[in-house]
Amino acid sequence: MERIYLDHAATSPMDERVLEKMVPHFTGSFGNPSSIHSFGRETRKWVDEARSQIADQIGAAEQEIIFTSGGTEADNLAILGSALARRDLGKHIITTKVEHHAVLHTCEKLEQDGFEVTYLDVGSNGRVSANQVKDALRDDTILVTVMYGNNEVGTVQPIAEIGELLNGHQAYFHTDAVQAFGFLPIDVKNSHIDLLSVSGHKLNGPKGTGFLYANKDVKLSPLLFGGEQERKRRAGTENVPGIVGLKEAVVLSGKEREEKTAMYRTFKEIMIDTLTKAGVKAEVNGDREHSLPHILNLYFPHVSVEALLVNLDMAGIAVSSGSACTAGSVLPSHVLTAMFGEDSDRLTSSIRISFGLGNTAEQVKTAAEQTAAIVKRLT
Repeated sequence: MERIYLDHAATSPMDERVLEKMVPHFTGSFGNPSSIHSFGRETRKWVDEARSQIADQIGAAEQEIIFTSGGTEADNLAILGSALARRDLGKHIITTKVEHHAVLHTCEKLEQDGFEVTYLDVGSNGRVSANQVKDALRDDTILVTVMYGNNEVGTVQPIAEIGELLNGHQAYFHTDAVQAFGFLPIDVKNSHIDLLSVSGHKLNGPKGTGFLYANKDVKLSPLLFGGEQERKRRAGTENVPGIVGLKEAVVLSGKEREEKTAMYRTFKEIMIDTLTKAGVKAEVNGDREHSLPHILNLYFPHVSVEALLVNLDMAGIAVSSGSACTAGSVLPSHVLTAMFGEDSDRLTSSIRISFGLGNTAEQVKTAAEQTAAIVKRLT
């Protein structure tokens, strides 16, 4: 039985080309980048090169890239770091109800510390509007954090419009781009983004790697204390092999983005068309016009999501019911709850399918046929 992995939004397999670039740095090039001797200078060169090439991908300056252990740390540093650095200017933050928990739980922590957070509602398509942000904006607002593309339903937010709205206001604009990066063209300057979070393992790069873009004028209070790495913003010896791998994954995603996104959009069509031809009722959760190419969230009326996931797994097909960071939780998806209400049947009858490296049209068709057969059996 062929196993088919369709949960790339949870994590993605590492590209062999990425691993190839990393291997020499586990053995031959092992010096500490902070050391002034030749071993340190050799590894420093690779870190500097990675920082420069990653910055080029988003229209940033080299010194505006901070290497982190992943998207969660990048989100935490952006939100906690900027809020603590500027609490004298105000304590109001704006976010949405559909953010990743790395953002929501961080905002909740700030609420416990005396900050005020406005959580914007979304429509049934999972989207907010720039006008909602405008209506919530106050003189004492110091941060607006809105994710670029949703990790559960794939809805893309109006980032450029929000950035333009905030241009000239004291509030920093942060976006969690963990799911969107590599699938959408991103220019932080054109979109007036002050802070942007990215994770390596969503890009076919190594786990435990990521970066935060922070505009040169942004003030951040560090969350880690020790050495003076990352211009005193993130202490700790740099993960050189991981940084090299992250850079390679970022560069490859930029080169291959258009080809990949076109292919994944075709995969969506194959999945939906196959289910339709099989006579299975399935509805798309999210905004089909403003959507990430690799994420497809489907609602199967009156079908238990637990039973569907178990049966798909037994058939060798890996999908999910939402964010991998809430795996094992008995609570319904907070994203679907925000979109449809807590009494909606969609909360217990929806799955997330996400495409990526190694998937083929044949695999997607097979998965769709298996899904159709299982749904019919369960209803």
